Amino acid sequence: MFLRLLFVLLTALNIAVGAWLLLGQPYARGGMPSDPGVTELRLLSEMPVPAPAATAAIPAAATAAAPAMATPPRNLSYSCLALGPFATPQDLRSARQALSAQTVRMRSRQEQTSQTSGWWVYLPAAGSRAQALAVARQLAARNINDYFVVSAGDQPNTISLGLFKDPANARKRRDEVAAAGFPARMSERSESAPEYWLDLVVADRGNFDWRSRVRTAGIGSHSTGCF
Repeated sequence: MFLRLLFVLLTALNIAVGAWLLLGQPYARGGMPSDPGVTELRLLSEMPVPAPAATAAIPAAATAAAPAMATPPRNLSYSCLALGPFATPQDLRSARQALSAQTVRMRSRQEQTSQTSGWWVYLPAAGSRAQALAVARQLAARNINDYFVVSAGDQPNTISLGLFKDPANARKRRDEVAAAGFPARMSERSESAPEYWLDLVVADRGNFDWRSRVRTAGIGSHSTGCF
């Protein structure tokens, strides 16, 4: 009877220990709550906060890797000058082509100028045509030829003694007629003629030499207003 009771008590004790071992441990010790191979879900608050130093290192590295910007060139000053006068449009075009690579801007212009066409030797106008013809006969009597009595224009009844390109020849003719007793005079004759100019704007770097490229004779230069 006692042995039977002891057997029942030991059996009950074994059942109680087994139940405590099976049911009394936390669920976490039994394994993972999810299936194998499935990524564990975590709350946002459980995510690790990035280190501030690592965040700041990215723009710093990018800044160090960026190429340094080139220093802009210093501002240049400019000079403006006029070349000329050119006698023909062709001479002007040739100069433009020769200097186009050395200038910032160019412009062409045409001006009218008064040019000496010769020297005129003459006798002043008489009071009438009859008087002018009488003086002409006196010239012929003294062996002075090559004269002409002007009958029209702004100086009628004037006796022309010749038009000369060389002023020395004109003075010689005047003196010969004056020596014969006639009041010969000498005056410069002029006419309007076109001349051509080339205005330039160049960088003021001290190395602009237009003379080595423009071969036209008689061309000069002077400062002019910029445009």
